[in-house]
Amino acid sequence: MGKPLKPQKPPSGRTNLASCVVATIFLIFVVIVILIVFLALFKPKDPKITVTAVQLPTFSVANGTVNFTFSQYASVKNPNRAVFTHYDSTLQLLYAGSQVGFMFVPAGKIDSGRTQYMAATFSVQSFPLSVAQPQNVGPTLTDGLGGVRVGPTMEIESRMDMAGRVRVLHFFTHHVEAKVDCRVAIAVSDGSVMGFHC
Repeated sequence: MGKPLKPQKPPSGRTNLASCVVATIFLIFVVIVILIVFLALFKPKDPKITVTAVQLPTFSVANGTVNFTFSQYASVKNPNRAVFTHYDSTLQLLYAGSQVGFMFVPAGKIDSGRTQYMAATFSVQSFPLSVAQPQNVGPTLTDGLGGVRVGPTMEIESRMDMAGRVRVLHFFTHHVEAKVDCRVAIAVSDGSVMGFHC
């Protein structure tokens, strides 16, 4: 016959405490690693708006007032690893500090890492040319003998605001927004765009 088995002693209090400490340290380590991965890979970033072109398809000046159609072409890049859903987005046009044009940008979605191209065209109501704003004389084009003046210009400002959200890992929703302000120089004589700076 075999020897009778000795009853095993239950683990001591020190062993239980050591196990709890090791498990707690491991859980803290896992949480820190998850946070680092989240912040490195999934941290929400604001989209990037780039204005590629500005045009005025129609332009007229009469009796000191100006009337035109404004077109702006832009690209919006979503640098996030999730879909960017935008809403409450607007395009505003300012002249001499006053709003002269306004348009809502339709809501939509831009996939992860994608760039979406947008075009906005709207008519601007007639408004008076500002006397307070000096009409700049354009650059001088030199031909060696004398210069040819381009003529007076006016400056308008376009502001595009895009607001929306990015849902990270299907659980966390973050509000993101992007803005771009551009100054556009326009020749008063024919409405050609001399240049723009954003």
